[in-house]
Amino acid sequence: MTEGGAGKSGRHSAAYGRDGKAHTVASPVDIGDLGASRTEEIVPQDIPPLTEQTRREVREIIARYPMPRSALLPMLHLVQSVQGYVSSQGVALCAEELNLTKAEVGAVVTFYTMFKRRPAGEYLISVCTNTLCGFLGGEEIYAAVQDKLGVGHDQTTPDGQFTLEHAECLAACDYAPVVTVNYEFFDQETVETTSELIDALRQGRRPDPSRGAPLCSFRQISREIAGFPDGERTATAVAGVATGKPTLAGLRLAAERNEAAPAHPAGGVWPAAGKDA
Repeated sequence: MTEGGAGKSGRHSAAYGRDGKAHTVASPVDIGDLGASRTEEIVPQDIPPLTEQTRREVREIIARYPMPRSALLPMLHLVQSVQGYVSSQGVALCAEELNLTKAEVGAVVTFYTMFKRRPAGEYLISVCTNTLCGFLGGEEIYAAVQDKLGVGHDQTTPDGQFTLEHAECLAACDYAPVVTVNYEFFDQETVETTSELIDALRQGRRPDPSRGAPLCSFRQISREIAGFPDGERTATAVAGVATGKPTLAGLRLAAERNEAAPAHPAGGVWPAAGKDA
């Protein structure tokens, strides 16, 4: 059985995108698939298997934590770095190594949106559509990308190159509207610049993000999040731009106005609200 593919054996259902139109999409694995009620593997044929090397690295992650269960999130990212998503095979591996049930692991997988439940593309494009980004053009950017790629939220292009998602917040309101590619930031985007970014990626080029490390594949960034960093990418990020003018604007204004936060009270305790110091 295959999962999330476009072939005859894939499971499909109708989903409504942010454009209000119904799209036929492959259904993600449901919690029953990730629990003990299913015994067969749900791994598409072109997805690499999890090997003994993966198991050794899983155990390396576990050894980093005083409580083994604390290793679950990076373990899932490691599985995702191998297969491009968290498969039932990956759930079973994590459950076995942590002495958890598959349902317990599946509950974590289905809670966090960074864990994909069907194979993601080489580039995960996330468009922030939350309040500030949305008002400043994020909604228009998302709609344009949706039209350009021909896919909706959490869908992947047929060539496996792009997965699109709208993000509720990318924690970069000072650079709104923001788009990320595999979690690397492209700040103050427009419909035009985002379209140019996608064209470059299609042509095999990887434009430099506004901040942070150079672009890599979705599987590579998943491996780095799991705790296996790429030294060259890390060095480039450390040496590059980390904080821009928008982030420092408040500090600059405070300095110009000679403003400062209140001094910390003696004894390190602030007075309770509504009471005298």
